[in-house]
Amino acid sequence: MKILVRNLERSVTEAELNALFKPYGAIESCVIVTDAATGKSKGFGFVEMTNPREAIKAIKALNTFKVKGAGIRVKAAE
Repeated sequence: MKILVRNLERSVTEAELNALFKPYGAIESCVIVTDAATGKSKGFGFVEMTNPREAIKAIKALNTFKVKGAGIRVKAAE
């Protein structure tokens, strides 16, 4: 299941995002979207989890969770 993570502090790394979701289950991929010209984070990313039930638990637990002072928004990607 693919999960959209928005409102990320621009300094959050893919490793940090991966570590945030790891306690909820197996992660297939973890990507922070970056600007092609500057290489800097655009403030959102995607996490893909193999088990949909684990993904739903992660969404419920992490939506509005504060990461580096910013409350992230987590939902299923459409």
